[in-house]
Amino acid sequence: MAEPSPDRVRLTGMRFRTTHGVYDFERVEPQDFVVDVTCDLAPRTASDDLATTVDYADLARAIAGDVTGEPVNLIETLAERIAATCLSRPLVSAVEVTVHKPQARMPVELADVAVTITRRRTA
Repeated sequence: MAEPSPDRVRLTGMRFRTTHGVYDFERVEPQDFVVDVTCDLAPRTASDDLATTVDYADLARAIAGDVTGEPVNLIETLAERIAATCLSRPLVSAVEVTVHKPQARMPVELADVAVTITRRRTA
């Protein structure tokens, strides 16, 4: 019998204006970054108590700190930072993070550039 899918908490479309990027102009001119996070949760007891799940308001604040904190060159690095923050929550067993950089300057017209990573809690 297959294991049931885990419970999940999703935070989508978190929008920030900040200065991540490789190029000098990206460190001067803020750009929009959009973050989507899906956290798989460890099994929990049937309860209506916030302590049995992830406080998504607290998690959103922590992710905001990651995105608006020290600039990085690569959105892959930013995604790793966010994943580590999510996995620092005891009830998060795995996380998928997508960082969008819709205003990235590209040689062709496109709507978005995004990186998605998936990380699991290590034993």
